[in-house]
Amino acid sequence: MTDSWQLRSRFAAQLGHMYGSEVPAYNTLVDVTRQVNRDFVASHPDRENVGSLSRVSAERHGAIRLGTLDELRDAAVLFGGFGMSPVGYYDLRIADPPVPVVSTAFRPIDPTELAHNPFRVFTSVLAIEDQRFFDTDLQRRIAAYLRRRTLFSPELLRVARAAHSDGGLPEPHATQFVDAATRAFRLGTEPIDASWFRELARISPVAADIAGQETTHINHLTPRVLDIDELYRRMTARGITMIDRIQGPPRWKGPPLLLRQTSFRALDEIRRFREADGSITDGPVRVRFGEVEARGIALTHKGRDIYDSLIGCTETALWENTFPTTEDGLADADLAYFTYRREGSTLVREPIVYEDFLPASAAGIFASNLDSASEFVSDALSADYGQDQLEGAIERSILDPFELYREQQDASRADQRSDP
Repeated sequence: MTDSWQLRSRFAAQLGHMYGSEVPAYNTLVDVTRQVNRDFVASHPDRENVGSLSRVSAERHGAIRLGTLDELRDAAVLFGGFGMSPVGYYDLRIADPPVPVVSTAFRPIDPTELAHNPFRVFTSVLAIEDQRFFDTDLQRRIAAYLRRRTLFSPELLRVARAAHSDGGLPEPHATQFVDAATRAFRLGTEPIDASWFRELARISPVAADIAGQETTHINHLTPRVLDIDELYRRMTARGITMIDRIQGPPRWKGPPLLLRQTSFRALDEIRRFREADGSITDGPVRVRFGEVEARGIALTHKGRDIYDSLIGCTETALWENTFPTTEDGLADADLAYFTYRREGSTLVREPIVYEDFLPASAAGIFASNLDSASEFVSDALSADYGQDQLEGAIERSILDPFELYREQQDASRADQRSDP
C-alpha cells in the first residue's frame, strides 16, 4: 500500500517536473532556492525550528484556477485522494485590485502528515455570477462554454475516492493515479478561440485564463525559501526579472511572521489561437509565473489583527516597535501559536509554522504579474460566493486555519499536563 502522504509527495514531485518543462525558469528558481536554503541552514543552525532542511526543500504549494463550483467539487474529490482537506476561505474580489475569484486551499491538516509532505494547492473559482465583472449575456456564454468541458475524468475521481477511503492505494494503481492526476493539470495544446479569449481578457486576464480555454493547468508552483531577500538578490543577479518587491512585512530582527512572497515576472508563453476566419496563429500569453515564499510563525487572531494593521508599511522600526521581536515575547503576549514538549526536565517551546495564505498577498502576486489588472466594469451588486456556497458545492466544511493551529497548540499543552 502506498500511503496518502506518499501519493501526495509523488504528485507534488511530478507536477514540479511537468511545470519545469513548461516554464523552464521555474527550474532556475528551484535551483537557487535550494542553494539559498543550504547556505542559510549552514549559517543559522538554530533556525530549524521553522522546518527542517529536508522538509523545506521538498515543500511546494501549487495554484489552480477553476470555472465553476461543480469543478471545485471534483477538485475536492481529487485532492481528497491525496489526503488534502479544504482550509480557509479567500475572497479576492475585495482585494485591491479586485480579482474575480474566490478561493480555498487544499492541504494536509494533521501535523504528522504535514511533516511527511506539506503540499498545498491554492484553488480559485471564477465568480461568474458577479455582475460587477460580467453582465448577464456574458455570464450566460461563460456558463455555456464551461458546461462543455470535463477537467477530471470519472475514472480519475473514482480512484481518488478509493484512495481517500483506504488512506492510500496499492500498486500499480498508485502510480496510475498519480500519473493521471498530473496529466489533468498539463497545459493544453489545442488552439484557443482568439476572439473569446480576448473578450474575457479585456475584463480580466484571470477570467481569460480560467474560462478562455478547454483545460485547467498549474498557474504557479511555489517552493519555500528560508531567506527570501537573498533569493531575490541571487535571482536578479542571474538576470531573471523579478516583480518590483517582496510582498509582506519588511526584513526585521524578529522571528519570521506568517508569509512573505515574491516571484519572477510572468513570461511570454506562445500559445496557438484560432482566429475568426479559421486560421491558426501564434501569440503570447502572460499568466504563469514563478512564485517563492518564506513561511514564518502562525499568528493568533490578536497577532493577525496587529499584522493586518501594519501590512503595507515598509518601515522596519514600526514593526519592531509594535511586535515583540522574540519568540518569548510573542508567546507571552498571546500573539502566535506554539507547541510544547519536554526534554528531560526542560519544557521546550517550538513555533507552529503558518501553512496557509493571505488574500492580499495572493491578489498582489496575481496583479504584479499581469499586464492589466481586473477592474469592476459596473456598480451592480456582487453575487453571493461566500464560504457557505463553496461548502455546499464540495459537501463538506472548509476548515478554519486559526482553529487548526489552536487545536495543535492545546493538544501539545494537554500532553504536557498528562505526562507524569
